Amino acid sequence: MNILFMGTPDFSVPSLKALAGMPGHKVVGVVTTCDQPVGRSLKMTPPPVKVCALELGIPVFQPEKLNTDENLELFKSLGVDIIAIVAYGKIIGSKLLAAYPQKIINVHPSLLPKYRGVAPYQWALINGEKKTGVSIMYIAKELDAGDIVLRRELAIKDSDNASTLHDSLAVMGAEMLAETVALIDDGKAVSVPQNHAEATYY
Repeated sequence: MNILFMGTPDFSVPSLKALAGMPGHKVVGVVTTCDQPVGRSLKMTPPPVKVCALELGIPVFQPEKLNTDENLELFKSLGVDIIAIVAYGKIIGSKLLAAYPQKIINVHPSLLPKYRGVAPYQWALINGEKKTGVSIMYIAKELDAGDIVLRRELAIKDSDNASTLHDSLAVMGAEMLAETVALIDDGKAVSVPQNHAEATYY
């Protein structure tokens, strides 16, 4: 399959590498956020995913606005079969959802439907949870509310902090994302709706 990858920070990099290394599949492009000024000198700095993509020889796109007709035409020209999102940082609009129904998957570092939002494992740690994990879901219009394809737990150790959980969940998410792509390609992916009554947001 031809895969379009969307991601931005360090957390996304293991997933991009995992997909790029899958036999029989090709990452045809990477969409990430624009370079940002960093430090006192305000030096324009590329996001980690851009650096990784260029090292892998994958074309990089940094649109200021994602949900445009021009971008839809670009994705069609790339022959995109599936879109994989890992901490991209922008909302997927209705046009993109309509163009790729049940073909946009997202890696979320929590045990959905709990801990929806932008800092799930950090809040799980703050709240004294004994476990966190990763959920791979189809993107839906509502935030982190799509049907789940894979969901796995990770025990939170007493020695864990946000940094160690970040690294562990990034690796776990990458492995699960590659597994999900393979399941979808084989027609064996089974998704389960979330119980929205149990949803929490952080």
